[in-house]
Order: sequence, then structure tokens, then C-alpha cells
Amino acid sequence: MAELTTVARGGVLLTAHALEAGWSPGRLRSALRREGWGRVCPGAWAAPGRPVDWLTRARALQAVRPALVCSHGSAAYVHRIEVLGDGRPQTRSSLVECTSMARSGGRRQGLQVHRGPLSPGDWSLRRGLRVTPPARTVADLIRRGPREEAVVAADSALSRRVVGGVRRPALVHPDELGTELAARRPGAPRARRWLRPTDPAAGSPAETLARLHMHDAGLHPESQPLPHTSDGRGIRPDFLFRAAGLVVEIEGHPFHGTREAHERDTRRFNALPDCPGVRRVLRFTATEVFHRPAAVIATIRATWGRLGEAGS
Repeated sequence: MAELTTVARGGVLLTAHALEAGWSPGRLRSALRREGWGRVCPGAWAAPGRPVDWLTRARALQAVRPALVCSHGSAAYVHRIEVLGDGRPQTRSSLVECTSMARSGGRRQGLQVHRGPLSPGDWSLRRGLRVTPPARTVADLIRRGPREEAVVAADSALSRRVVGGVRRPALVHPDELGTELAARRPGAPRARRWLRPTDPAAGSPAETLARLHMHDAGLHPESQPLPHTSDGRGIRPDFLFRAAGLVVEIEGHPFHGTREAHERDTRRFNALPDCPGVRRVLRFTATEVFHRPAAVIATIRATWGRLGEAGS
């Protein structure tokens, strides 16, 4: 009878594998308790001393239930697609979200299984997990909503980003999302409307929310334009109300990738007043956008109005 450590795979032991290796249920229970194996989920155990993190739990759940495919927020985490939770960016929740190829649904502690069509061609292996591809992942998130969370996820997948310290390319093309959302699925008509305000030029979840708040308030600046300084150097501010000469910048290095990127943003901010036609630069932190959006919009509207009156 093989030792439990040799039966385990990747530091995780499945009860079914131990029984196949000749362990009786009673002896297995005693050995697991005596040696200090940690329960990951029903039917799976972590090796003594191994921390049970999210990735270990997700892999164990899929090993026990081969029909599970990480989807929605869990697939977004694996692909490094930014999402919102409680109105602010988050990498992932403690919950493992999956869609089942067996089309079973339900929720138990630490696991939510979504219902929906999923064929073997709708997933791939990434970081040792079965996950839905980026386009399907974002389409699922848009269909679920709400709007702010949907557009933040779509903007993130459509753009090049530094997420979790890793620089990654754009993951999907707008046409791919359009194709995914063309299917007749619950929430699809609403999701297609939410696809329209997405912007591949967005640089962070805070920029996406600021843009949505401005549009809701009837303010429609250009996103990521390219004005030039007096010496011809091009600079990309986050937003520009060209007629009023008003630039709006959303700053905060946690949402721009690295401290070095934050320093580049600061240099850009200092150079913006040298661009012909730029009369005022407003700068807001990501925290203000997430927690005090009404105050942000009021400041932008008041400044835009004063500049418009001064220029008339």
C-alpha cells in the first residue's frame, strides 16, 4: 500500500485516489488525522504543512469534480482581468466561481456553480486550472452586471494593462465580445447595450468609473487624446474637454501598475499645462472616484462651466 504522500498530486490527496491505492476508509481517516493532512474540500486533502490558498482549493475542487470550469470572477482572476467588488477593484474573492459542463448549478461554502451552456471547446488550461477563455469570461461578467462591474471588466480585457505587477497584452477584441454576446442568453440584450460604452484606451478601473460617471452627468470628454507640448512632445491625458481646455487626470500608482508608472504620470501631469489650448488640469485620486464620485463630478462640472464662460 503506497504512502499517502506518493498518492498525492501537487500536494493534494484525493480520497478516491487513496482508496484506489488500497487504503481502507478507516485506516485512511486515521492516517489523515495522525499525519496532519488538512481538508481542502469534500474528498480532497492538503499535505501536512501546505497552506490551503485559493489556487490549491480551486485545483482540488476541479480534481474532485472534473466537470467544473472556472468562470466569471474566478476566470477573470486567472486571466488577470480586473473586476469590481463592493464598488472597488479586487483581484479575486475567496469564492471559487465555476460553470459546470454537466450543467448542474448551486452554491455551497466557498463554491458557486453557474448554470449555462459549456462545451469541451469552451475552456482551456491555464495555471493548472480549467478556465473559460477571456472573451467568454468577459461576456459572462457583462451578462451578470451590474453596469459598472461589466464595463470595468470589459475595459480591462480590451486594453493592455499591468495587473498584479504583470504586464499583459489586450486579451480580447471588441468583435470577439460582440460574437459572444450575440447568443440568445439571459441578460444578453442588456449586455449588448453595456458593451457600447467600453473603451480600450482606458488605463484603470478608476478611469473607467470616472468616464461612466461623467457620461451619466452629461459630460463627454475625449478619452486618451494626444495633445502636444510647445516643443512638439505628445502627451496622453486621461480625459480632455477640448473646447474648454480642461484636462481631467485620475491618479494613484496602485491602479497604474508600478511606482515607476506613477512617477511617469506625475511628469506628464507637470507637462500638461505646456500644451497649447490646455487651460486647467484637474487631478483626482482613485479613492475619490470610488468613494466620492458626486464630489468629483461637481468639481468637473463647475470648472468646465467657468472655463466655458471665460472663453465666451
